[in-house]
Amino acid sequence: MSTSTRGSTSTSTSTSTGSTSDGKNGTMNGTTGGTLDTITTKVGRRPRLSGMTWLIWRQHRAAFWTILAGTALAAAWIVYQRGQLVDFLDGYGYPGKSLAEAGGTFQQYVDAFSVVSMGLQAIPILLGVFLGAPLVAGDLENGTAKLVAAQSTSRTRWLGTKLALAGLVVVVSTGALSAVFGWWWNPVKSEAMVVMDWTSAQAFNTTGPVPVALSLFSVFGGVAIGVVLRRTLPAMVVTFGFTVVLQLVWGYFLLSLGNVVTVTTDKGVTGGNESPSLPHGAYEIDQSFVTGSGDLLGWGTCSNSQTEAARQVCLDKADVVGWSVRYLPLSQMNAMQWFGAAILFALTAGVVAFLFFWGRKRLL
Repeated sequence: MSTSTRGSTSTSTSTSTGSTSDGKNGTMNGTTGGTLDTITTKVGRRPRLSGMTWLIWRQHRAAFWTILAGTALAAAWIVYQRGQLVDFLDGYGYPGKSLAEAGGTFQQYVDAFSVVSMGLQAIPILLGVFLGAPLVAGDLENGTAKLVAAQSTSRTRWLGTKLALAGLVVVVSTGALSAVFGWWWNPVKSEAMVVMDWTSAQAFNTTGPVPVALSLFSVFGGVAIGVVLRRTLPAMVVTFGFTVVLQLVWGYFLLSLGNVVTVTTDKGVTGGNESPSLPHGAYEIDQSFVTGSGDLLGWGTCSNSQTEAARQVCLDKADVVGWSVRYLPLSQMNAMQWFGAAILFALTAGVVAFLFFWGRKRLL
């Protein structure tokens, strides 16, 4: 009797459960016919990092979040400054009126450009020293790299994930700052004599693709230095020197990225025959005298003459017939930036290739 009752009870329970279960320990939803467990999983599912990506992000989350937060704050301040600048220009009557006549009223905006530009120029150095150098050197120094290698994950995947996440953060942050700074500067971009010369590091290295390229090369160069030295502090010191030298070398070759335009005259160089006028915003590289035979003489030729008549005699004797001016037009700026960035991207790719080659052989 007891057994029979237990059996009937069991059968009843099984039947009841069968009406509310899909046979996979889930509970049926009478309306949709799906299981509540499945529906809850679908509703609660969010895109999130996992595996090696999550591990690397968590390990360096303080640095990554600091960079992204600093970028957001700086971008917001630049956007505000841009609004102030546009309001001033509209009230002043630009471009109908020259900014050279604005005096001290406009100087505060010029000072703001200079301060922000200096900060942006320092970003590749800071990222290289504080993000690139410790990225792998820290793991090599404290033994974390050996722990990772003891797991099922390959060293190549571990290194690749580190480089990918760091590169992504660098591209997002520097790309955003480059975009908003260029947007801020654009209304007065052609005012080289008043605001910023577009060929200077202040403008050229802080707009377009150049900040991204410089920062990536600095960061991955710092990673390579850290991998070779295997100690965090020495790697940071050497990376600082590397990034500073990089900035100096880059500045030295900057003007060679463009195609120099030459304009000449043949009506003499005295009286009303002044040197030829250049397009607005053009950067003058040099100015020379040109002789009848096409030779170039320094513009200081005959400057020691005591009188204008004596100078004219000297110029006639040297067969000076006009001016020769070499310059870079403002219209070449974008092409020069992309050409230079392409060189830096290629160098960065070489550093990455070295890192993977070294990683397979001697990373640990």
